[in-house]
Amino acid sequence: MIVPLQLPVGIYKNGTDYQGKGRWSDSNLVRFVDNTIQPIGGWRSRSDTAISGKMRGMVGWKDLSDDRWIAGGTYNKLYVYTNGSVQNDITPTGLTEGREDATNATGFGNNVFGTSYYGVRRPDGDFPEPATTWSVDTFGENLLACSSDDGKVYQWELDVNTDATVVSNAPTGNTGIVVTEERFLFCLGAGGNTKKVQWADRESLTDWTPLATNEAGDMELQTQGDLMCAKRVQNQTLLLTTTDAHTATYQGAPFVYGFERVGSSCGIVSKKAVAVVDAGAFWMGEGKFYAYSGGSVGELPCEVADYVFTDINIAQVSKVFAVTNSKNTEIWWFYPSGTSLECDRYVSYNYINRSWAVGIMQRTSGIDSGVFSSPTYADDGLYEHEVGFNYDGSLPYIESGAIELGNGDNVVSIVSMYPDEKTQGDVDATFTAKFYPNGDEFTIPAVSMSAPADIRITGRQIKVKFTATRNADFRIGNNRLEVRQGSKR
Repeated sequence: MIVPLQLPVGIYKNGTDYQGKGRWSDSNLVRFVDNTIQPIGGWRSRSDTAISGKMRGMVGWKDLSDDRWIAGGTYNKLYVYTNGSVQNDITPTGLTEGREDATNATGFGNNVFGTSYYGVRRPDGDFPEPATTWSVDTFGENLLACSSDDGKVYQWELDVNTDATVVSNAPTGNTGIVVTEERFLFCLGAGGNTKKVQWADRESLTDWTPLATNEAGDMELQTQGDLMCAKRVQNQTLLLTTTDAHTATYQGAPFVYGFERVGSSCGIVSKKAVAVVDAGAFWMGEGKFYAYSGGSVGELPCEVADYVFTDINIAQVSKVFAVTNSKNTEIWWFYPSGTSLECDRYVSYNYINRSWAVGIMQRTSGIDSGVFSSPTYADDGLYEHEVGFNYDGSLPYIESGAIELGNGDNVVSIVSMYPDEKTQGDVDATFTAKFYPNGDEFTIPAVSMSAPADIRITGRQIKVKFTATRNADFRIGNNRLEVRQGSKR
C-alpha cells in the first residue's frame, strides 16, 4: 500500500509528544512555502568591524540624495553605517552608559543551578533592571535616537564627522520615541513619567510648549502599566505598555490626538518585541503572542508557545526583539533560551499561511529589507540575510512528531520511500519507530532522497527527520511511503 507522507504546514510543539502526532515537531533554518519545505536564505557579513557591546535597536533609511544608512545603538555607543557599510561612531557627548545585560534579581536564571524547577519564575519581588535598548527613527532624512537609560532625544544630520546632538527643549527621562505618520515626534515616558506621552508641534523638534497657535501637547495614559514602545500602524500610532495597548489617532485642534485603549492584559515583554507589517502589529507578551490590525487586540494562537515560553530566560527577556521578513511574509522573534545571556533562538510566524517555525540563531537586533535588498541583522558585526545558503556550519532540518500510518492500533512496517525532493540528493531522511508513546525508540541509518530507497522499519508510530547534506536550495514536497500493515502487538 502506498501512503502519502503529507503533514500540515507549521511546527507544533505544545503539550505531549502524542498530542503533536501527524505534525512537524521541530525545525531549524527552514520555512513552509506553497506546501513545500525549503531552507531559509543564508547570510554573509555586511560589516565585520567590531561593535562595542550588543546592538539593541536599529533603523535603515535613505536620505534625499539616495544614499542609504543603517544606525543602531548599544549600551554605550551609537553607530551609523554608510551605504558601503563603513562604521562611524556618532555617540553623543555625555551619553549615560546603560547595561549590557539585565541585572541579576529574581526571575528565571538567577539562582544556583538545580535549586528549583526548570522554567519556573521565582517569587514576585525585585525584577531585573532591563538591558539598554534604543529607539531609533527618522525625521525627514535625519536620524533621531533615544537610549532607554539615557533618556535624552538625539539628532544626527548625516555628517559622519559629527556626533549626534541633543534635541533642544525636548523632554528628558524618556523611555523611547516614535515619529508618527503625521510627522509629530512622540516622547514616551516623558520627563520620567512612565505613563506620559508628550509631543512637539507638527514638523518641529524644538517647539514643545502647547499654545493656541501650535499643536504641541501631552497625554498621561490611563493604565496600570508602563509605556514600553510605540509603532506606526494604519492611520494610527500604537502604544504598548507592560499591561495593555492604546492607540493615538490624529484629530486636529484643539486636542490634536485622541487616545483609546484597544487591549487589556496584552502587555509586551520588551521594548523591541513588536513588529509591524500591512497585516498589522504583532508582539510577544508574557506567555502569549498578540496581534492588532485595527479595532481591538487579539491573542495570536501559537502552536509552539510551550516550547518558547518554558525555555525563555525570563531574567534577560528585555533583550527579546522582533523583526519583519516581509518578502517571506514572516515575523521573527529572537529570544535568549535557558540560561543564555543573549538571544540564541528564534521563533517565526508566517502571517499568510499562519504557520510557525523555530530554530537556532544568535542575533541581537535587525531591520527588514526595503532600504537594502536584504534584511540586515546584528551580532558581533552586521550580517546580510536571505542571501545564498551559508549558515556558518549549521544545516537545515525538519523533524515530524509521531505519525500513525495505520489505525493507531496495528503495527506498520515501512518498506520503501518514494521521495519528492527537487534537487535529488541534497537531503537525507532518517526514520525512527516505537510501539508506544512512551516506549523506546529505534532508528535506522539515514537514506538519501535522490532515488527510491529501502527503509525496513516497523512500529505503531513513525517519525521522520529530513536533514540537508550541504548548503543547497532544496524543496521537500509530497513524499510517499510503501507500507505493510501487520497485526496487533
